[in-house]
Amino acid sequence: MIIHQELALSPYLSIAENIFLNNEQKGSSGLIDWNKTNHEASKLLARVGLRENPTTKIMDIGVGKQQLVEIAKALSKRVKLLILDEPTAALNDEDSDHLLNLILHLKEQGITSIIISHKLNEIKKVADSVTVIRDGKAIETIAKQDVTEERIIKDMVGRDLEHRYPDHTPHIGEEILRVEDWTAHHPQDTTRVVVDKVNLNVRTGEIVGIAGLMGAGRTEFAMSLFGHSYGTKISGRVYKHGSEIKTRTVSEAIRNGLAYATEDRKTYGLNLIEDIKRNISMASLKKLEKRGLVHDNEEYRVANEYRTSMNIKAPNVLVKTGKLSGGNQQKVVLSKWIYSDPDVLILDEPTRGIDVGAKYEIYTIINKLAAAGKGVIVISSELPELLGICDRIYTLSEGRITGEFPIEQATPETLIKHMTMEKAR
Repeated sequence: MIIHQELALSPYLSIAENIFLNNEQKGSSGLIDWNKTNHEASKLLARVGLRENPTTKIMDIGVGKQQLVEIAKALSKRVKLLILDEPTAALNDEDSDHLLNLILHLKEQGITSIIISHKLNEIKKVADSVTVIRDGKAIETIAKQDVTEERIIKDMVGRDLEHRYPDHTPHIGEEILRVEDWTAHHPQDTTRVVVDKVNLNVRTGEIVGIAGLMGAGRTEFAMSLFGHSYGTKISGRVYKHGSEIKTRTVSEAIRNGLAYATEDRKTYGLNLIEDIKRNISMASLKKLEKRGLVHDNEEYRVANEYRTSMNIKAPNVLVKTGKLSGGNQQKVVLSKWIYSDPDVLILDEPTRGIDVGAKYEIYTIINKLAAAGKGVIVISSELPELLGICDRIYTLSEGRITGEFPIEQATPETLIKHMTMEKAR
């Protein structure tokens, strides 16, 4: 049984109903026996280590728990082979560890698992052998005792990667963006402050990182800043080149030179049923307008230029974006925002769910943006990534900035210490 990266659960049904969907537990009358359904579901939840009431709706549990429900669903069908596609892509470290330990536990019960993943440390933890696939071909199968990250990376990209991150020589200029006392409240619970008086700045040619644990308010800050896309009771001031600007709507934010590449490219960053051409142009249609209509030939020309310059692997720009790999989808998202000609780009988890080779290409694009005088803000859950590409890093905890470090002073220990600081009570 395969568990896809996009989970196949109904959010409006209970955990038990999802586990036994199309495999209903019937009583002697031929109708669904709900007592039996919930009882059997409880046993399966215990088996995967999920302490939840089986009557709880899927929409009321997090992604990590939803992954466990998918595995419980597979176990209900007495599965012998489990295929998991990027099972930890959207999980935090704790949920990832729990899932990987569960896979090892299932192995002891005689269940074989095939894991498709870009996270090399997780593969090394659970895999007995590793097969590397590049461009649709199996390159090599490596036994557990011979697995090294360097060997896997070489097979994945077709060459040695002496450095995980491209060389970056910053040419930092004057301040381009300053945010003062930025505050946003939760959209449902308006008494809850999610972004709390954040102050930060970015200079031309500078790559600034924002580090924080899940729930620290990183994405909430970015979305509330970019067109008030998140939150209520938003307050604070934004300055560009020293002059105050407004970003109350997405259109206003774009006009004032901001761009935001969301962490969830499939839901908010792209129209997956549209082609590459339309996705690249959608944030800048006025640039392609001719007599009130989009100039098709110009739209095609622009998209084709980005397909070439961004190395988007597709035969042409008429390919549906949903058919592209994660790395190529991310290049389309970046192309869309670069074409809008922003002064500041906010990149939220820009390399999530993409392979090592594509990550290197994304890092190279970020360097080129900085070299062109743009200000770049990178939000990432991966500290090595921030340390490898940024010039300066802010730490965020419980919605507040807790530290600011030039890259020379930033260490994993220092960042983690400030990422886990609690507010004074």
